[in-house]
Amino acid sequence: MALILSIETATAVCSVALHEDGRLMAFHELHQDNVHARSLMGLVRNVFEQAGLEKTALDAVAVSSGPGSYTGLRIGVSVAKGLAYALDKPVIGVGTLEALAFRAIPFSDSTDTIIPMLDARRMEVYALVMDGLGDTLISPQPFILEDNPFMEYLEKGKVFFLGDGVPKSKEILSHPNSRFVPLFNSSQSIGELAYKKFLKADFESLAYFEPNYIKEFRIVKSKKNPFLV
Repeated sequence: MALILSIETATAVCSVALHEDGRLMAFHELHQDNVHARSLMGLVRNVFEQAGLEKTALDAVAVSSGPGSYTGLRIGVSVAKGLAYALDKPVIGVGTLEALAFRAIPFSDSTDTIIPMLDARRMEVYALVMDGLGDTLISPQPFILEDNPFMEYLEKGKVFFLGDGVPKSKEILSHPNSRFVPLFNSSQSIGELAYKKFLKADFESLAYFEPNYIKEFRIVKSKKNPFLV
């Protein structure tokens, strides 16, 4: 049995979940800006109370590892590392965009494409490209939206766009094959992916683990290949 506490603070969502062998046991989430610092530990206490368990029962602590908000990521990773150190448990880092994309897999087909996007600033986003089977086609990276940078995938079939980068991108990404999904980051998918990493003992170094901020942005110039500069 593996009991994993999962934390998601990379965006405006402040989310905490408990999973046992990948199954959701308890879950609390706030969709508010700037509440992470004052609310996160309260949410942690709430999920343990909901599950009727003590923190000492944990086998690992998982956290959304970026990209995302600098402040949010620092808070989440700091709390995760602090709990892991105090309980002498491993830390599992889960990519923020990978976990977001994972939420769309249940209603996508193998031939579909999933593109989670996180709002950065102006018309800039962090994104990755994943197929309907959950395999990453384009790794997480930042880019500036110009025209429709995902036309290559839209011409092949349905593309599911999700995340807080979608609202400002809808007009640019409009296409008959575009599917805009109202799903956002959540500790629920962090926990599911963390369990897979736990089984492989894929843990982070408690001393050296830092969030993946992805600071630099690249301008997209090619419609054929949206990541050529």
